[in-house]
Amino acid sequence: MSEGSGGSSLAFGQVVIGPPGSGKTTYCQAMGAFLRRLGRSVAVVNLDPANEALPEPCALDIAELVTLADVMASLALGPNGGLIYCMEYLEANADWLRDRLRALRGHYVLFDCPGQVELYTHHQALKNVFAQLAKWNFRLAAVHLVDSHYCTDPGKFISVLCTSLSTMLHVELPHVNVLSKMDLIEQYGKLAFNLDYYTEVLDLSYLVDHLASDPFFRNFRRLNKKLVEVIEDYSLVSFVPLNVQDKQSMRQVMQAVDKANGYSFGDQEHRSLEALMSAAVGADFHFSSTLAVQEKYVQSQDKAVEEEVMDL
Repeated sequence: MSEGSGGSSLAFGQVVIGPPGSGKTTYCQAMGAFLRRLGRSVAVVNLDPANEALPEPCALDIAELVTLADVMASLALGPNGGLIYCMEYLEANADWLRDRLRALRGHYVLFDCPGQVELYTHHQALKNVFAQLAKWNFRLAAVHLVDSHYCTDPGKFISVLCTSLSTMLHVELPHVNVLSKMDLIEQYGKLAFNLDYYTEVLDLSYLVDHLASDPFFRNFRRLNKKLVEVIEDYSLVSFVPLNVQDKQSMRQVMQAVDKANGYSFGDQEHRSLEALMSAAVGADFHFSSTLAVQEKYVQSQDKAVEEEVMDL
């Protein structure tokens, strides 16, 4: 892969971002295995200098260049400052990254990124690294993972929406927001609305009204109303539900990402009618798949209630 686009083959991939604990590394490993079963050559690249316990070896690890532990020890920085320094160091050593990525030519690349939110909302280093990747003919989509348990708390969900919107505007990549760990959502309590309300980010005034029922948040009703107005004015944020143990859920996310980064229509993808149609229908497929996840969620809730009744 050479500097600039002329004469260089395209490479497709995902930059997997999101808060700490949202499941980025688990997603990279699961999506990598899923895509390999479909016949794609996949390489996982670890760009998180704090990730020292990788479940599987990566094709490329930023630890070869810099680690958070070394930076904190040598420069007397804390975890947040250390991560920012590491990303700035990676940006300054972009040639190192380019040289290592040349060995991955022909692979679909999953970039496992750090979890510090500031890196995706207002700091420039990682954004500039993504821009460099684009110059090296990488066609990337940002997969922004958010833990699905935030849906059970209206206040936290509004915060997630604001963070997701800010990330989309700052990173400037085709973007797919994902609600991760859907298999665990029932452990955090019942949702106030149907799942499609959260995935499609429907009329948020209902969420503000629901939030106002809490005496603590009632005093912040005007603030919450203004926040959701900003989110609705941009009309950019929606989510795809994900359970990495469910093949249909993985397929849904894969198709959303393939549509976002153009893989479905690239030279490396067989232009079958199924591939083209799955990218074209998009929203309809998303809606039907969300209904399937909602049905599983409701069934698990009903089963839990039945077990409680039997215990009584």
